Amino acid sequence: MGARPAKGGGRWVSVPPERVHPWIDGFAGRHGAFEASGDERMVRLVAADGGVAELHVPFPPMRPGPPHVTRLVEHARAERRVGVVLVRLGGYAAGVFHGGTLVASKVGSRLVQGRTAAGGWSQQRFARRRDNQASKVFEVAAETALRVLSPHLGELDAVVLGGDRKAVDALRADRRLAPLLALEAEPFLVVPDPRLAVLRDTPPLFRAVRIRVLDPA
Repeated sequence: MGARPAKGGGRWVSVPPERVHPWIDGFAGRHGAFEASGDERMVRLVAADGGVAELHVPFPPMRPGPPHVTRLVEHARAERRVGVVLVRLGGYAAGVFHGGTLVASKVGSRLVQGRTAAGGWSQQRFARRRDNQASKVFEVAAETALRVLSPHLGELDAVVLGGDRKAVDALRADRRLAPLLALEAEPFLVVPDPRLAVLRDTPPLFRAVRIRVLDPA
């Protein structure tokens, strides 16, 4: 639950679904009684001392209506079926999770040569070769995502993407992925080269409740 600065002030913390209620209790203990408001995408707590917590709903929309905190806790704890696609130049991974359990997966890697400082025709040939290698990675990554996720398409609640943003953007051009990308949900997972261990460790990242905390003035 490490904190990081938030654009516009305050800080972000990420809290596992099972810890959301205790975290809210702790917020009340630190800042006093609070008033809760919210909608299908965020629950806002304003405490007696002016402290504010904005709890962003994972996998929105959330069913509207009070009590806001109870609904958020129930929504966050729900066991969903989520597809995950990770792509970097060094490799790719696709998996389907039920809650935090990986039920289907495939990972792979392909060589993409690093950049060179050479000049002239040699550099141009090298650049073309590198581009071709990268295109092959994206093609195989798309095929892997289709092979792993498509059989579960009717059951998926969301699809979460991650790895390198430029690599993932290259996948978006593949029209075969449109039905899967229509289910895309935040957050984008910034992870190292996708391997099975990296894929298995993603549920705490995509299931967490992101909270923006603003301390009293």
